[in-house]
Amino acid sequence: MSRLAQTAGLTDDQRDILKTVREFVDKEIIPVATELEHRDEYPQQIVDGLKELGLFGLMIPEEYGGLGESLLTYALCVEEIARGWMSVSGIINTHFIVAYMLKQHGTQEQKEYFLPRMALGEVRGAFSMSEPGLGSDVSAITSKAVKDGDEYVLNGQKMWLTNGGTSTLVAVLVRSDEGHPEGTAPHKSMTTFLVEKEAGFGEVRPGLTIPGKIDKMGYKGVDTTELIMDGLRIPANRVLGGATGRGFYQMMDGVEVGRVNVAARGCGVAQRAFELGVSYAQQRHTFGKAIAEHQAIQFKLAEMATKVEAAHAMMVNAARKKDSGERNDLEAGMAKYLASEYCKEVVEDAFRIHGGYGFSKEYEIERLYREAPMLLIGEGTAEIQKMIIGRRLLEEYRLQG
Repeated sequence: MSRLAQTAGLTDDQRDILKTVREFVDKEIIPVATELEHRDEYPQQIVDGLKELGLFGLMIPEEYGGLGESLLTYALCVEEIARGWMSVSGIINTHFIVAYMLKQHGTQEQKEYFLPRMALGEVRGAFSMSEPGLGSDVSAITSKAVKDGDEYVLNGQKMWLTNGGTSTLVAVLVRSDEGHPEGTAPHKSMTTFLVEKEAGFGEVRPGLTIPGKIDKMGYKGVDTTELIMDGLRIPANRVLGGATGRGFYQMMDGVEVGRVNVAARGCGVAQRAFELGVSYAQQRHTFGKAIAEHQAIQFKLAEMATKVEAAHAMMVNAARKKDSGERNDLEAGMAKYLASEYCKEVVEDAFRIHGGYGFSKEYEIERLYREAPMLLIGEGTAEIQKMIIGRRLLEEYRLQG
């Protein structure tokens, strides 16, 4: 176990889970991650291993066949998995956001129908907010649901769907004006639909098409897709929570969990970059000694380690606050912002320590260098995080009188 990024106050169960996950990462993920990533190959064997470990049910309540663990346990597991290969943590994250939204907001029938199979990894989740023309401006969604008898008809195009091909359940946010008079605030006329589909690409159910994988700079292996709805018919009992108009709040609740997850990913990638940098610095010799003995490199290692520690502490704090039942959008935003920025900086410093070899695909740091930028934009850009943080600070520190 590394000296950095330790977490005080864990239970024996939490420590056992983390030990198991770390061993799995070291044995089953790190040795094959770079090769799979370069081929952009879906890590089916790794996913099967995570199923066997029960990780798809980690935060799902025990009554539905899950382990009933906390967000903190989940975030620490994600940190370990991202240390091995960030794409694998993305496969799990979207699944958990949907499971969390079902647990918090689903009807009893929806929980009983989906959660036991999600805990086993038989049903795999994805969620969809973004569209081609809106990015982080969720209020500008144009995809629409229109009531037709006992069903809704959905039309529109969604973008940046992680697990779009491999998932079999997608939580999709669309506009639904039914019951909401003209002039209603945009966020009060949105609804989340639970859309079941076949895994794969093409027309995966009547009216629903997953065109194919988007080719990306990094974050490979995991499939990122579009989702096109053209006359997609969904029964009314697949409105999350049973009532329209609540979708924006449900999604934002899920995204708070997602932002803690992105912070945890940043922590994991930064830890791995530090491990690679500190190891290489002790092996590489220049001017008659290991480069780790040069003060310039020691300064880099000192800064990298401090950033790893700080990001981990903020991520743990954000997870613990959500677990306590308190609002954590400020802490989650801060943790996501700091961890993603620090991750980028730690990875770049490890890249510099490697010198010319950092540019070679034979070295793992090359992969990390392409993966880190995704964290700057995933689950809301750094600029969006700063807007959230600024608004919340003004709420907390509003002048009186």
